[in-house]
Amino acid sequence: MEIFLRYTYLRGLERATMDLIEKPEMVEYCLDNISHLYYQITEGIYDEIPGKVLLTMVAEDFGSQENLLFSPSCIRKFFLPRMKKMMQLAHENNAWVITHSDGAIREIIPDLIDCGMDVLNPVQWRCKGMDREALKKDFGHRICFHGAMDNQYTMPFGNVEDVKKEVMDNIRILGDGGGFFLGPCHNLQVITPPENIIAMYETAYEYGWY
Repeated sequence: MEIFLRYTYLRGLERATMDLIEKPEMVEYCLDNISHLYYQITEGIYDEIPGKVLLTMVAEDFGSQENLLFSPSCIRKFFLPRMKKMMQLAHENNAWVITHSDGAIREIIPDLIDCGMDVLNPVQWRCKGMDREALKKDFGHRICFHGAMDNQYTMPFGNVEDVKKEVMDNIRILGDGGGFFLGPCHNLQVITPPENIIAMYETAYEYGWY
């Protein structure tokens, strides 16, 4: 579920973003209908294979490299109530909720946890405010982390030793006491050397067990 992304497909990214200010009633109407469709589809999946869905993705991209893409008040008005409803559905069906949101989203993480997020993806730790030690200290007792292998610098432009070091740093920091699933911060870019990809998985496989 990523309702605003679908809305941007209808209106275009620039127009959709402006709608949040200029046409909030229309945005509310469209998001209600989009989220209702997602809800029905997801509910149908749970009914079809009861008890077999382990993870449900409830996503929305809230962050840029430096800050939130939307004000916290905008996020709390348009997005979080609808995300919370889907998260509640997931929990009612014994599924864990993994929430994908790129970028510098530190300010909104407590809200996402209160909505029902169990796992945060992708942990872009090079973004402002996303320091791994601080995230683990402040939120590690409430959620798990997924990702954290930097795919903007380390994976495409680092060498094998850089990749291995980052794997070990992530395991040491985010995996302290459990609650971490290592993976790339997002899709691996086409310029990523294959040896770096292999090094990431082999190092994680060797040292990442709890």
